[in-house]
Amino acid sequence: MLQQEAIEVLKTINEMYPKFNLTKRKAAMLLPNLKEMDYPGVMRNLSLFIMQSPYPPMLSEIAAYPEVADSHIEEMLKWHEEAEKVPPELKKQLLEAFEKLVEKKAGK
Repeated sequence: MLQQEAIEVLKTINEMYPKFNLTKRKAAMLLPNLKEMDYPGVMRNLSLFIMQSPYPPMLSEIAAYPEVADSHIEEMLKWHEEAEKVPPELKKQLLEAFEKLVEKKAGK
């Protein structure tokens, strides 16, 4: 979220909850955390929260984070595709070499 969007979130909370008492110090503490979040998601959560609670929210109660692509799954799928191309004879040789290494390291 952009700085101005984070400020908008805090202003909205301050307007809806006058006892929130937004100060520069409070804003300085909350802004870095808000900037890591997803603005539309936070505003949606804040809107729902306002309808349910007479008390100002903690950031954790309205938090929404942008979705992060999970590159690990794509990487694992690529490895599986590459493994399918390895001939069975080579796989057998590698497995035998691995087992010998394990036995050697185990002291057998």
